[in-house]
Amino acid sequence: MHILFVVPGWPRDSFWDVLCFKFPPLALATLAGLTPRRHRLSYVDESLAPVDFDLGPDLVVISAMTPLAPRGYEIADAFRARGAKVVIGGIHASNLPEEAGRHADAVVVGEADEIWPEILADAERGRLKPLYRQAAYTRMDRVPAADRGIYPRKGYFFENMIQTTRGCPYRCEFCTVTAFFGGTYRCRPVERILEEVAALRRAPGYVFFCDDNLIARRDHVLRLLDGLRGHRLRWVCQAPVTLAKDDDLLRRMAEAGCHGVFIGFESLRPENIEVMGKRHNKVEFYEEAVHRIHDHGIGVHGSFVFGYDHDTPAVFDQFLDFAHRTALDGAFLPVLTPFPGTRIHRRLKAEGRILTEDWRRYDMATVVYRPRGMSVAELQEGFWKVNAGFYSLGSTLRRLFRPSGLRRRSHIIFMPMNFGHIPAVRKARRAFTPTPEAA
Repeated sequence: MHILFVVPGWPRDSFWDVLCFKFPPLALATLAGLTPRRHRLSYVDESLAPVDFDLGPDLVVISAMTPLAPRGYEIADAFRARGAKVVIGGIHASNLPEEAGRHADAVVVGEADEIWPEILADAERGRLKPLYRQAAYTRMDRVPAADRGIYPRKGYFFENMIQTTRGCPYRCEFCTVTAFFGGTYRCRPVERILEEVAALRRAPGYVFFCDDNLIARRDHVLRLLDGLRGHRLRWVCQAPVTLAKDDDLLRRMAEAGCHGVFIGFESLRPENIEVMGKRHNKVEFYEEAVHRIHDHGIGVHGSFVFGYDHDTPAVFDQFLDFAHRTALDGAFLPVLTPFPGTRIHRRLKAEGRILTEDWRRYDMATVVYRPRGMSVAELQEGFWKVNAGFYSLGSTLRRLFRPSGLRRRSHIIFMPMNFGHIPAVRKARRAFTPTPEAA
């Protein structure tokens, strides 16, 4: 069969469409790694190239998160009209399989690794089932190395993404990870991970260990770090703020080549942290945590979600003050987005606060619900204020070029990221169309 893997593109007025830092979908490359070589594989990511609807695939596989789902459905409908069979999966389809099923011959709910051979066999026989769901979560010793050969030669900020674990031990109200992976935290064998590291096609550049929480199993991550030391790798990862309490682990991460860590701080208000269910986050420790991580030469990319129930319009300046005091290297600064399948979506819907279920608006930049501590318009304007304020020339120079910061080796990644965001935020705001309530 000719199998086409498709990643739908962002809407043209989306904040994220204009960003120059694109990330490849590891799930599709993993499925490619599981596909027998007798099949011909093609791949298109609409953020990099247009879809060729005359390509003539036998099977089209689409994976889309919530804001990309409507475009994914358009692509699916167009290929089905041309006679191709379509399979749709991913977090959004897993939460709304009936919706996705209106545009596909088959929908995959949850992980697909262990059921992929059955899907291929059914497609070859022309007998795809409407719904596929694994009987159990994927055994991580069965996950192959991703086939990065399907990716285009240029276009991705991190091509070398590796997953060493799946799931997260925490249960944050707003997070889609638990909704997709359940309450499991599973580790790949360290030997398999190191084999994948050794076989990377483009060793220069960075590796992104894209686990939602790399350090939840300390014994596992210590074995991994011991193995990474011999590879002279430069890498970044995601971890909770509690990482900063483990000086020995930070030292080992730095010795193994860690240049940056993405941390979900989420809020500067303890009341919000309590509502989120992220009680391991202690706001009073945040500033010390950033300094401790910096002391090891590791940069900090912080995530802060705006619009939780105890946020007021003052929160945006409070964040910028924090970012400058701590010399935060980078930041992901979305508005709270109640994705379907999450507890926050169910709560806000029950409270009558959801403004729209136009999934294209669920892009983490558009206010799609009614906040408590400010108006819709104030939250929407605050989103642009905080992103433009953080990703400005003055803020970037202040955060990255203070004397203590010049020693951090992480600048090799955070300088282009910051300078790339400065024009992107301006361009995105010009193209942005708010919900009527925020206009």
